[in-house]
Amino acid sequence: MKTKLKLGILALIAFVTTTTIAQQKKINVTESSIAWTGKKITGKHSGTLNFSSGFLMFDKNVLTGGEFAVDMTSLQVTDLEAGKGKEKLEGHLSSDDFFGIKNHQSAKLVITKASKSGKGYKVTGNLTIKGKTNPITFDLSVNGNSAKTTLSVDRTKYGIKYGSGSFFDNLGDKAINDEFELAVNLKM
Repeated sequence: MKTKLKLGILALIAFVTTTTIAQQKKINVTESSIAWTGKKITGKHSGTLNFSSGFLMFDKNVLTGGEFAVDMTSLQVTDLEAGKGKEKLEGHLSSDDFFGIKNHQSAKLVITKASKSGKGYKVTGNLTIKGKTNPITFDLSVNGNSAKTTLSVDRTKYGIKYGSGSFFDNLGDKAINDEFELAVNLKM
């Protein structure tokens, strides 16, 4: 009886040490950052957004998933000073012409697949902006308790067509690029 009990305990210990439980690493929303850049024919604008929550999932220290929520009400323009167009641009970006923040206060990314690629991962996920969800793929580097990426987002896929040369003729130098860039730094 004692031998069977010892064998059972050893089998349980072996099972527990070889079976890995997925680990969820929550991001520190105050230390993590999102910097955005939008370009137009005559220049560009940049700013920041804040995360409201987020986590990455790992299994045996390999990225398997994750989910992030962005507080769209935190949208800030950083390349202009107060009183010199900053408030006007922030108001326009918050309006229905762009992100419709009054009705869409959050954006979301859900990672659906991650595969090893070079020094990081090729990540595929579903990005939701303004209530519209589209697939997106990007590279993500992970180093200990931090991760970073730079990705391009085609705003027109989310119904943001204001100033798009793809939808409007004769915009001249008022045309705004369809894609904007996000530089994301995650701290866990």
